[in-house]
Amino acid sequence: MTFDFAHAVSVPFRMQPGLRKLAAGSLQLTPTEPGSPHLLVKRQVLQADWANALLCAPGFDAAPALAALAAHAACEQPQAWAVAPNGDWHARALGLHVSPDGHCHGGDPVDHALLSALPAPWRRAALLALAFEEDFAIVDGAGATLPWLAVCLPSHWRPTDKIGRHFSEIHAPVADNALLQAAGPRLFKLVCGPDTWERFVWNVSRFHTLDAHPDRVHAPPWPADAPAHAWWRTERQTFIPLLALQQAVFTIHVQTQPLAGALPTPAHAQRLHDAIASMSPAVLAYRSLAEPRDALLAWLAERAAAAA
Repeated sequence: MTFDFAHAVSVPFRMQPGLRKLAAGSLQLTPTEPGSPHLLVKRQVLQADWANALLCAPGFDAAPALAALAAHAACEQPQAWAVAPNGDWHARALGLHVSPDGHCHGGDPVDHALLSALPAPWRRAALLALAFEEDFAIVDGAGATLPWLAVCLPSHWRPTDKIGRHFSEIHAPVADNALLQAAGPRLFKLVCGPDTWERFVWNVSRFHTLDAHPDRVHAPPWPADAPAHAWWRTERQTFIPLLALQQAVFTIHVQTQPLAGALPTPAHAQRLHDAIASMSPAVLAYRSLAEPRDALLAWLAERAAAAA
């Protein structure tokens, strides 16, 4: 499930939905591996700050959507996840089971203690969060809201600012958001419909960390040689439709790598150069790229010229 550079990095750059249909059989979940960066960081967040990662709007019942997500995971990734006949959820790689009443069985003592320290109603959601690299949210198509979140790795936003909010409120801070706002209600109904969708998000960042919550990770200033310290931060976002509920499970797969490693050819460098060069001042400010813009463009132009 790699980032689709050609599809996602558009020229000229626009803040737009960018949805495309997933081909039948496409995978939407990425199991964590023991010792993997995603697992380690998610453990840290759930141990130290779970109340800002696991959120539910008052009165919302997430159980049907989570049961559907668990069933989807068992079907798509049976080597990593199972739903037992007695209702236990089993993260196979972690060796952990969580029963419907929240009782934990087995697993590494660290993970067992982590889940057991959480309120019982959140333990199964936390198991899903640890078992897969993706973060999760529930999209309510009827109300165009996000009534439930399990987000350990946000990209410079606070989950507490989004929970229960309408689409228009969620995207109000986004620069040049006219296309997004106009499409909002239709998009929520679309992703809760019969088809399965994906989209990609990218940025050039000062952060190498997977977790970029603004209250947990503070941005250092851009150095003079910004390109040498820049990171390529991407998200693959997909929607698992839940037709009977008029809902969808929104998956967010964050990945980071040094910027140089994300540009294997001069054509990649040229395309990213042209995308950044086409950004409005408002978008550059929103994405924290106004300061390093000129240095990044000069560096990208040099890499693009390597083909000559």
